Amino acid sequence: MANHDGSHASRHRRGASEESVLGTGVTTRQIEAFGRKVTTTASHLMGPLADPSSSVHYQHAMSELHKELRRPGIQQRVFSYAKASPTELVRSKLSTTEIQHRALTYLPDDLLRNIPDSENVYSLFQGFQATIPEEEEEESGRGTKKHRRLDSRTSKLLELGVQSPKEPPSLTDLRRDRDKSNHRLEMMNVRKNMCSAEIREIDNKVSNLNSMRKIILDRLEDIEQDERQAEQGLLELDNRIEEMVEDLDDVATLGHAVTPPVEVDFEDPAPDYDVDEMNESFMSASIYEKIPSPRSNKRHKPTRRKSIPIRHEHFEPGSKIRELQAHNDMITALDFDTPFGTMVTSALDDTVRVWDLNAGRCIGLLEGHHASVRCLQVEDNIVATGSMDASIRLWDLSKADYTPRENRSTKHTLDAEGDEGDIEESSPPPHSSSTRDCPLFSLEAHVDEVTALHFRGDTLVSGSADKTLRQWDLVKGRCVQTLDVLWAAAQASAAMNSTDGQWRATGRSSDASADFVGALQCFDAALACGTADGMVRLWDLRSGQVHRSLVGHTGPVTCLQFDDVHLVTGSLDRSIRIWDLRTGSIHDAYAYDHPITSMMFDSRRIAAAAGEDVVKIYDKTDGRHWDCGAGLDVAAAAAAAAAPEEGRQPAAVVGRVRIKDGYLTEGRKDGIVGVWSC
Repeated sequence: MANHDGSHASRHRRGASEESVLGTGVTTRQIEAFGRKVTTTASHLMGPLADPSSSVHYQHAMSELHKELRRPGIQQRVFSYAKASPTELVRSKLSTTEIQHRALTYLPDDLLRNIPDSENVYSLFQGFQATIPEEEEEESGRGTKKHRRLDSRTSKLLELGVQSPKEPPSLTDLRRDRDKSNHRLEMMNVRKNMCSAEIREIDNKVSNLNSMRKIILDRLEDIEQDERQAEQGLLELDNRIEEMVEDLDDVATLGHAVTPPVEVDFEDPAPDYDVDEMNESFMSASIYEKIPSPRSNKRHKPTRRKSIPIRHEHFEPGSKIRELQAHNDMITALDFDTPFGTMVTSALDDTVRVWDLNAGRCIGLLEGHHASVRCLQVEDNIVATGSMDASIRLWDLSKADYTPRENRSTKHTLDAEGDEGDIEESSPPPHSSSTRDCPLFSLEAHVDEVTALHFRGDTLVSGSADKTLRQWDLVKGRCVQTLDVLWAAAQASAAMNSTDGQWRATGRSSDASADFVGALQCFDAALACGTADGMVRLWDLRSGQVHRSLVGHTGPVTCLQFDDVHLVTGSLDRSIRIWDLRTGSIHDAYAYDHPITSMMFDSRRIAAAAGEDVVKIYDKTDGRHWDCGAGLDVAAAAAAAAAPEEGRQPAAVVGRVRIKDGYLTEGRKDGIVGVWSC
């Protein structure tokens, strides 16, 4: 009986300590009680019928059972147990900690294979522990602040410790300090590794972002290619509509001009007229005067692009877009209309070439000059060229027989960074008839080579080695004014009673290769001209007089450009000067190691060719100077290699440069044209 009571007590304690079975809220003790009732009921049912007390016990047991079953809580628990899912059974049987342990222990192999490799020697929990601030220092600080409120010897002892300040630290204290130092050093090492891991993670993210950026750049290039083709198709439709409208007008004109036939008396002798006069009179009096000219001679609408490519703005500054072997001799002049548009180049090989910058192809040759072209300008579809044969010719590129084709070489050029062997050879020469209809007219009045020109609207101004400037009317095709530079300088000097306007020596030995008129630019009635005496003269084309002279350069002026406020000039004295047009004073100036041969600026940068194998860039926004060009790539490759590579040629000197909207083209002395993003 004692054993039975002990076992019953142990079962009672075990049942009380356990949680509810199967999540029903029924404890083990209740189940045991229920089992005893069932056993008693069964024993009475199976017991001898002669026992009179069996019916009493049976009835009592059944009544107790019915009472228990009538309780709503028991019924809900039984039904919830019957409807419980396997997941609910597991959750009710196992604790949360055990479920987490089994979930981590029995991970599928597929999930384990997808776990990224980690080079960290410390676990996540160690890293988390290292990020927790040292609470002991904070608590000691708070304790110090708290004890400072007490001005007693006891508080000081509590602050410093139980032992006296004069006593040396004990071995336990030293070991505790050593453990703290070791722990702190270990935490620092953990933090250091965490920083290194974060840096590697950031590098991976940057690499992924660069890959995404390249994909989007390729997508942008495809869109611009499609946009160019769509504009070409739109232009063709406009031309066809224009031709159809003219055809309808011709048909209407022919219908109104039909007259009854006139009887001719063949017996009368034919008058003795000159054949040409007869043909002219016949054609002028007949309806055939209204016959339109052939389609090939009709001038189509200009192919000015409605949209400007922008993908070069997203390139890294100084990125090479392409290189072209444009000529076999030194580039003398180049210009382009828009980024990835049309470029015209000239060289000492007596050729003038037209290029499609988007495809890197030569469209055709502009033939007509009898000597090399020294200067040129491209404005929309009109090209003006000035030659050593003292003539100026104008061309209309919209009449060129050229169909742009799709090209993806830009992607490969930008992908192969540092590859110096990707200079594109000039494409096969186009058919000679591709630019046959481009010439408009020729302007011939100078008696020496034309060294500078600029046109805007219907006015063109040219400068020549004959020491004159000429103003041309492009509508009438004739010279309307001739300006003698020496005479104008003398008149300005006499009017001002000074030597500021007269021709003066530059203080350097005369350079025979320097042009008398190095550069000029016109805008309405204003003209700026730089000459070999280092002077920059501002002219009024209405009066033909010099109204201001800018003195500062000590060498021939080779290039200039102005906007609304500033005038930028470059000279062989190796300096670039920025003038304020409102006051006529120098706003800024800087110099290089070699003479300036070409210069141009856009809204942000000033690009200059300064006798080196790179283009000198001055950022006006932040005042930073940097270099752009093939010379940097060659220098970097030479510095990276232990010995110079065989076959690697140094980059040639840059002689001409043009920049528009961060799109840079530069012409070198070996005939190569480089296109860069800056």
